[in-house]
Amino acid sequence: MKLILYSKQGCCLCEGLLTKLQQVKQVSFELEIRDINSNPDWFDRYQYEIPVLCMLNDRQQEQELPRFPPRSPVTKLEDLLQRYI
Repeated sequence: MKLILYSKQGCCLCEGLLTKLQQVKQVSFELEIRDINSNPDWFDRYQYEIPVLCMLNDRQQEQELPRFPPRSPVTKLEDLLQRYI
């Protein structure tokens, strides 16, 4: 599974989600981090929404995953990811 995390430097919510993603053990995935400040289209789309976690589907199209509550434990994130495998 390939995941894409839209974020920006200095965003504490983005850093928190990244830390939780790095702790996931039950689900195997490749993670690409995209800084929304590096692309005007990403910035326009996600500037008020970050962090945004997307998964690439079988046709290599991005599918936004449900927003993950920042205070939820890593096990909840693993449960969320397992639903999309």
